[in-house]
Amino acid sequence: MAPRTKTLYFQLDATERSFVSKLLNEKGETPYADLELLRNILTKEKARILATIKSQNPSSIYHLATILKRDQKSVRRDLKILERFGFVDFEAKRVGKKTSHRPFLTVNKMILEISV
Repeated sequence: MAPRTKTLYFQLDATERSFVSKLLNEKGETPYADLELLRNILTKEKARILATIKSQNPSSIYHLATILKRDQKSVRRDLKILERFGFVDFEAKRVGKKTSHRPFLTVNKMILEISV
């Protein structure tokens, strides 16, 4: 069974020389160097991945790549970034000699806070 969904909070601080972003979670803050990390998350392709996982519930990364009509390696790379930031997780399923990984959403909302 998939874990319950949660909300991710991103906090951007513009009071310093440049933006400093922080990923806020239940365990406290995790500081990141720059707004570049958020730009890396908020791309059109990653949004398509999240929407497709939510609406079509693909059975594997390969199935997701097929639906998106994208290279499996590129989809896997984007999924790893989304996993790192807590948007998705994987359920491993043994199929013969291979293990299939079904991606599923772990959040249903992202809140972006910008302090100036």
